[in-house]
Amino acid sequence: MTSLTASERDAGRNLQGNGNAGDVWADRIFRGATLVAGLTVLAVLALIAYSTTKEAWPAFHHAGLSFVTSSRWDPAHNKFGALAFVYGTLVTSLIAIVIAVPVSVGIALFTTEVASPRLRRPIVYVIDLLAAIPSVVYGLWGVFVFAAWAQPKYQTVAGWVKHIPVLNTIFGGSATGRSFMTAGIILSFMVTPIITALTRETFATVAQDDKNAAIAMGATRWEMIRVTVLPRVRGGMVAAVMLGLGRAMGETIAVALVIGSSHQITTHLFSSGDSMAAVIANEFGEAQGDHRAALIGLGVLLFVITILVNMAARLVLRMTSRDNMGSRA
Repeated sequence: MTSLTASERDAGRNLQGNGNAGDVWADRIFRGATLVAGLTVLAVLALIAYSTTKEAWPAFHHAGLSFVTSSRWDPAHNKFGALAFVYGTLVTSLIAIVIAVPVSVGIALFTTEVASPRLRRPIVYVIDLLAAIPSVVYGLWGVFVFAAWAQPKYQTVAGWVKHIPVLNTIFGGSATGRSFMTAGIILSFMVTPIITALTRETFATVAQDDKNAAIAMGATRWEMIRVTVLPRVRGGMVAAVMLGLGRAMGETIAVALVIGSSHQITTHLFSSGDSMAAVIANEFGEAQGDHRAALIGLGVLLFVITILVNMAARLVLRMTSRDNMGSRA
């Protein structure tokens, strides 16, 4: 083996030094680019919050705290209370999430852990196709087909539970096809593909070797999923649910068509109601002055509620992860 000359060793060190310097500069450029991208997102959010709050300020100044605490919405008499719309938004979104999350997680588990490749492909294709359907199509189908079909079913259920405590306050009373329940069910159809797709991708990140190890140690398929898969994808599942919840809270046309546009707060889910996004869509075209500012204020309030819900979800996830780590220790 021939030894390197002094000049060859010096040339090698120079090349290594130049390579290290290039890597350092590449890392700095990459770090700066990602920092700019992150700050750009924050800047855009801040500008949206500032501009919408500025446009809505006349309504906030006029109504004060009653904008959030009052349920009276009467533009003719310059009365703007958003509580009924906040209630309708939260109720319909909760119904959608309660229905969609179990279905979405079940579909994601089936396609990643149970179904054969030949069966998995058409299921994934159909789910992705449902996510691409415009919301107005869901709304038109809901108001012309589903609402008419569901109304007698609602009336039947209301008759069954009218003498049962608690249930009669939720499913009793007068029933109409255009209601909180119909809006929630339509929203569940719309958010299920989103939650399913994200949850499926999260499940796919778990290493197959870890799953095989659990099976080899005698675990059943469900035990393998519960011990190996679910603990590792909790964060991704929460993110998927939060994205679906954001879609449900901000949905406009579909909800406006099927919720009934009634400014009321009621525990009867088969009654008509309204939501923040729906009332903006219905009234913004003819709104002027304080009425227009109040509708923009509803958008600001929806923006704030969405942020608070996401912060609460992250806090719960952090606390749950800490508890799990403590129990393992």
